[in-house]
Amino acid sequence: MTVSETLTDPLLGRVIDGRYEVRERVAAGGMATVYVAFDRRLERDVALKVMHPHLAADATEADFVARFRREAKAAARLTHPGMVRVYDQGVDGSVSYLTMEYVGGENLRQRMTHEGPLTVGEALGITERVLDALSAAHRADLVHRDVKPENVLIDEEGGPKLTDFGLARAVTEVTSTATGTLLGTVAYLAPEVITEASADARADVYSVGILLYEMLTGRQPFTGETAIAVASRHVHEDVPAPSAIVPWLPTEIDDLVACLSARDASARPVDGAEALAAVRETRATIDDPTLDRRAARPSGDGEIDTEHDHTTVLEESPAGATIALPIGLDGQAPALTVASDLPDDDPEASEPTRTRHRAGWWIGAIIAAVVVLGSLGLWWYQAIGPGAYTTVTDVTGQTAEQAELALESQGFTVETEYANDDVVAEGIVIETDPGTNARALNGAEILMTVSDGPRMTEVPDVVGSDQETAEEAITEAGFTLGDTRTEYDDAIPAGEVMSMTPGAGETIRHDATVTLTVSDGPEPIVIPDLTGMTENAAVAALAEYGIEPTIEYGRTEDVDTGEVYAQSAAPSSDGFRTQDMSITVSEGLPLVTVEDVRGMSFEDAKAVLESQYLTVTGDDNPWNFSTVVFNMDPAPNAQVERGTEVYLEY
Repeated sequence: MTVSETLTDPLLGRVIDGRYEVRERVAAGGMATVYVAFDRRLERDVALKVMHPHLAADATEADFVARFRREAKAAARLTHPGMVRVYDQGVDGSVSYLTMEYVGGENLRQRMTHEGPLTVGEALGITERVLDALSAAHRADLVHRDVKPENVLIDEEGGPKLTDFGLARAVTEVTSTATGTLLGTVAYLAPEVITEASADARADVYSVGILLYEMLTGRQPFTGETAIAVASRHVHEDVPAPSAIVPWLPTEIDDLVACLSARDASARPVDGAEALAAVRETRATIDDPTLDRRAARPSGDGEIDTEHDHTTVLEESPAGATIALPIGLDGQAPALTVASDLPDDDPEASEPTRTRHRAGWWIGAIIAAVVVLGSLGLWWYQAIGPGAYTTVTDVTGQTAEQAELALESQGFTVETEYANDDVVAEGIVIETDPGTNARALNGAEILMTVSDGPRMTEVPDVVGSDQETAEEAITEAGFTLGDTRTEYDDAIPAGEVMSMTPGAGETIRHDATVTLTVSDGPEPIVIPDLTGMTENAAVAALAEYGIEPTIEYGRTEDVDTGEVYAQSAAPSSDGFRTQDMSITVSEGLPLVTVEDVRGMSFEDAKAVLESQYLTVTGDDNPWNFSTVVFNMDPAPNAQVERGTEVYLEY
């Protein structure tokens, strides 16, 4: 930063709003000066755009700040890779500023200055990127109003980014109300903006058409000695075909430029999206050699007219004898003057001589007529003429109390109604009927609509409903459905809503996001092997999985008494918590029916019983002189466990 810069620009080195340290001035235009500033809070470079204070000199500070803030907020809501992001806006004393993404590189004007016309492919590519960004803005009902090469930044990767959304509108609405001025860049203004000061999405499309013409040919379609001359040519002449300057350009390019820059707004694409489709359709018809070709740099006359490329103040012509186009450019507008004293048709004719008394009579009659006509004119002016009407001041963005005082000071009566609004804060005026700048009879009633803030809605209770039913209920209530979460739960069936955020019955913004948590049912598990566990140990192991098993009992020789030897779900198989399951616990060895071996010899009886897995003992009765069994314990046909000892007496 040089000493001369510091002396000539008092903002250099200053800290704006206690946050933005102004380090370097990089550009200046008709609306604002742009600086590189350092954001001390987030520790990053930003582009700081400071609006010229004279733009709102004749408007109320509240009007200017409110409109400036509204447009900045609207622009900040736009997120698109082809747009320069708006980070912040504010007012520090007399400084109204925006902070935006700092894009290193150059703008399209600088690019064309040192490279000349662009290749057909590059020109169409930049046009596509600009229209893609504009289409996002148009979908949000935002119009750029000042598309020009200076507002197309080329980043360090070569990608174009569109900047300055809404700034022309923010300043124009205030200055047009207070001073009768509009803002625009004459070389790119659509005819309807010049003649009617109205702009919609089609005005942006027109500006893009002029931009495409300039990128292809290296010159603007209309030039003139004054800005008003350029503006007049936009209104009265069709944009010439680019091939008139660059003969090898195909007719498809001529047709595209004619479509985008049609004088009649109804003949243009309705918005950026429709224009983008037209550009892509045209590009698809052009061969690669033509896409890679560029026009020769213009020389001498017809070079790019940078004198009228800056944003220019356009003044509406005042009422009276002097008539001009309904805009004025830097005070240079030539005017068509209608003289109040017209020359005689016959300068040599002489009025006949009249007698003195007849002259006096005529003078008296004329004076009387003037008085009568003056009285009638005054009555007409105040009763039904212009004097009976007052222009409704713009009170949008003001508090209801401020707006009511402003309208009542104009002699209007004010009726207030309230309406929900998602953007305008509660208690702030949204609109009036009749609207801003409309002409209303003195003393007329103005219906003022004041924001009641966003509509608040009670969250419906969908806990316990299935997921599909719950989602329908949330969306039908107007809420946005967030990403549904799922959780395992032992008690709640899969697909049923467990909880919701915000909770049921809470009153929140109608467009807020509601998130559901849905049960995924019991958690999957791997079935444990319970074989050989005691009954209590097996029950405890299954309790960890929330399973209460059905217990059955049986006999087996595989495990000891009281241990598990069978289970309904196979070990290591897939299962889930809380599932139904049974286990079988051993009551001992299997039972056998003791054979009646009485009358058999001891050896035969022993063999039979041992085949039944019984243990045999015997006693030879000294009084019995044979080996025939005559008694046994347990008794024949008794049910005993395998391995039970049977006593034989013989």
